[in-house]
Amino acid sequence: MITEKDLQEAIAECEGQRNPNANTCIKLAAFYTIKQHMFGEETPGAYSFASGPQPAAAKNVEDPGVITYESGTEFAKEVYGMEVDALMPIMDELMSTLEVIQPRLYAGVMRKVKSPV
Repeated sequence: MITEKDLQEAIAECEGQRNPNANTCIKLAAFYTIKQHMFGEETPGAYSFASGPQPAAAKNVEDPGVITYESGTEFAKEVYGMEVDALMPIMDELMSTLEVIQPRLYAGVMRKVKSPV
């Protein structure tokens, strides 16, 4: 599982780069996002939603194969109403990539998938 110390070290490394490029900025944004979601800490210039994820709206409830999760994020907005079977190949590819690029983060996600809270 990724720890807060790991994230702090990764953030410090990105912020300490002499000539940051686009990849550095992307990594830094990802690290701050992960830190905020895992540890609930505000980040420099961060914003917060007025509330957490909301229960799914009543529409599409009759079709359990349709995604009705709403959290206000760009991702949740894009997949809302999408068929689960259409989304799963995309998520599977993402997880395969994550397993190679960030194995510790992948392991943390898999732990949550195996025993959701």
